[in-house]
Formats: sequence, structure tokens, C-alpha cells
Amino acid sequence: MGFPAFFDEAPVLRLRDRLSELLGATPDGVIAYRYADAVRLAGHSCPTVAGAWLCARAGLRALYGDDLPERGGVAVAMPEAEDAGVAGVIGQVLTLVTGAAGVGGFKGLGGRHARNDLLRYGAADATSLRLHRLDSGETVEVALDTSTVPAEPAQRVLLGLVMRGDADAAQRREFGRVWQDRVRRLLLDHADDPAVVRVRRIG
Repeated sequence: MGFPAFFDEAPVLRLRDRLSELLGATPDGVIAYRYADAVRLAGHSCPTVAGAWLCARAGLRALYGDDLPERGGVAVAMPEAEDAGVAGVIGQVLTLVTGAAGVGGFKGLGGRHARNDLLRYGAADATSLRLHRLDSGETVEVALDTSTVPAEPAQRVLLGLVMRGDADAAQRREFGRVWQDRVRRLLLDHADDPAVVRVRRIG
């Protein structure tokens, strides 16, 4: 596959999934998720997908520190409705990483390892993306602001040409290049930038 090279340079998220270990999918339950996995899920790479990736990383680091996060051990809540803006896309990325799923998620084995009902939309008690550690009760909220990482000036013009169907092949390629350049800068240059990803501990 011909993904941009920077996908391999993006932060890797390593988690322990006890269900994966129990069912023999991994010998020790440790799974490494890469940005390309989120792109495969979403079908595209954009600031929203990259931002959700960084928010998941920041929230898990705040909850677990240097320990491996437990996939299936975190509940996720979002203030927006699932069909509002990009909330659904963000939720899908968080499901990939944390295992937290809606009502249709895995219901567990013998009362353990359930993933269903761990992802909530329209949560009135959340002001931004909220991650809650089930074992300790610790909770953080993560807010994303991509405005401090602006697109190249040419992107607006190129986007207009693409949307109108007036872009030629070279302009479409250039649009893709500048679009992914912003994603690259988010993932590589601003992964730990508190102006882009802000974490607030609330419990």
C-alpha cells in the first residue's frame, strides 16, 4: 500500500487487551496500534482522524502514565450527538484504540471483558472528550484545537477547484499533498503541544 511515509513516524499506541490474550489472538495481550490502522478504519487521513489519535494518546497517558493502558478498561463519553459534525469519526477512532463500544459492542464472557455501553454520545456531564478508567475511577477530559496548525495557503484555492470539479490531475495531487502535510505537522510536530491537545483531570 502507498501510504505517506510519515504514517510510520506517527506516535504508536501500545495497549494490553486481556480479551485478546484470553482468546489466543496475542500471546501476552499487547497490541500496538499505528496511525495507519485509524486511516484504514476511517478510509481517509485528515486533521479529525489525526486529532482523535492524539487525543486518545494524551488521555491514556494521563490515566496510565508509563503503564500499559488496558484496552476495554476505559469508558469514553462525548458531549456531541453521534451524528453531529465529526463526532462519529472521533468515536470510531476511540473505539479502535480503547475498545469502548456502543450498545452493539462485545457483551463479554462470563460477565468479563464486555465492551458494549462503554462509548456514550450526547453525555451532558462531559464538556469535551472524556475518558474514564474503570478500575481506578480516574477521569480526564481531552480538548483538541487544530487552529494553531493552519493549512498551507494554497489549500483553500485547491479545495475550491476540487469541489467545483475544475481541478486537473496535477492540482488534485497537490491538494492531497498539502492536505496530508497539515496532518503530518499535527502528528509529528504537535503531538505533545498543549496548545493543540489539552488534558484536564476531573476525577
